[in-house]
Amino acid sequence: MQNKRVVLRQCIACREMKEKRSMLRVVRDPEGKIFLDFSSKASGRGAYICNDPECVKKLCKAKILNKVFGCAVDEEVYRRISEEFLGSEQN
Repeated sequence: MQNKRVVLRQCIACREMKEKRSMLRVVRDPEGKIFLDFSSKASGRGAYICNDPECVKKLCKAKILNKVFGCAVDEEVYRRISEEFLGSEQN
């Protein structure tokens, strides 16, 4: 029987290493489109956010994705992340 190793990724908001499976991946594909990647298999530059509400609020307030991807990120992307984790309690 083969041991499965736990894959860790760093949250771009809190900078903590957490299990990849418990995080949401945001991708900037080769064409420059930025979207949520629920499969974690889309090609492109990925950034991970953990499911802590404080991290999601920090991500949206500080526009961290703009810094990570080095370009302007549409408000719709931030709104979708907030909806995904915060639901109706956002803002």
